[in-house]
Amino acid sequence: MAQRDYYEVLGVGKNASDDELKKAYRRLAMKHHPDRNPDDASAQEQFKEAKEAYEILKDPKKRSAYDQFGHAGVSNSASGPGGPGGFHGDVGDIFGDIFGDIFGGSGRRRQTRQRGSDLRFSLELDLEEAVNGIEREIRVPTLGECKTCNGSGARDGQKQTCTTCGGVGQVRMQQGIFSVQQTCPACQGAGQQITNPCTDCNGQGRIRETRTLSVKIPAGVDSGDRIRLANEGEAGANGAPAGDLYVEVHVRPHRIFERDGDDLYCEVPVPFTLAAMGGELEIPTLAGQVKLKVPSETQTGRMFRLKGKGVKSVRSHRTGDLMCRVVLETPVKLTKEQKELLRQFEQTFKKDRNLHNPRSQNWLQGVKEFFDRMTS
Repeated sequence: MAQRDYYEVLGVGKNASDDELKKAYRRLAMKHHPDRNPDDASAQEQFKEAKEAYEILKDPKKRSAYDQFGHAGVSNSASGPGGPGGFHGDVGDIFGDIFGDIFGGSGRRRQTRQRGSDLRFSLELDLEEAVNGIEREIRVPTLGECKTCNGSGARDGQKQTCTTCGGVGQVRMQQGIFSVQQTCPACQGAGQQITNPCTDCNGQGRIRETRTLSVKIPAGVDSGDRIRLANEGEAGANGAPAGDLYVEVHVRPHRIFERDGDDLYCEVPVPFTLAAMGGELEIPTLAGQVKLKVPSETQTGRMFRLKGKGVKSVRSHRTGDLMCRVVLETPVKLTKEQKELLRQFEQTFKKDRNLHNPRSQNWLQGVKEFFDRMTS
């Protein structure tokens, strides 16, 4: 009896992709599997035929030979203990290739040890500490390696090959026509078992502890910056590597300065007499006092920039500026004599008010034009 074309058997075209081949074979294998059709000889033949076709076409070299020479190019590959296209191997071997991507692979290798969890620690700093850098000691609650058993979980340090999985870390479970690989419940995928567990850590290899660490905070850090301390996180189970510790910086609000990137901002209260006539003010910076020259006729809201008096960036090493915003301060708790002097002072503006108060006059003119448009 002449053999059918493999592409025809699977019901796919000659340019079918690997995924299309796999899907076609899976559909036919589930339909014609002997377990589903115990008394149907025709179904068993179709199952063998589909398996033979898939075994050839899934292999790039065999597929190339078949495309060039037909069945003659793969006649040796297609034969086996069961004859051409014979079915050999167990159900798990057949379905392992098809469903490996669903159930996490063939599961024939032992699982690698899982490193410990990473930890995060929030560290609050004053602005001066963040700008200048500091070394701090922190106390971190964590899971550390058991010193009694050196993290092995075994009192004598000895482990035996798991008798349930034979050391591979996974077991095969038969579910109907499917053979599914899953983590060994006895050894949790480690492939080894502890016969004499450590009494201090109950065989876990880890104990709860509070660790004291010294952290160097570089100059220029800001809120949200993180400092990584390698291998200072939780210890891994059964001697696996530890995770990392991430120290996250949070800078407390400052009484005078507000930070924006590498620049600092502050408000400077200025007496109205000094703002009118001009003069000098002492301004605080993180490096000490500096003098700020205030020109005459300075208005509230004016911004002065002090170059290089900000923060030195932890990344670019650029130093920002200090931005000083003038806020005119109205005198309070005036005496009768002071109030009288102010009234006399106010009288001197009546003749040339436009000259002395240009902003007020511009604002009043704008208000008048606004109401004129509203009533017109």
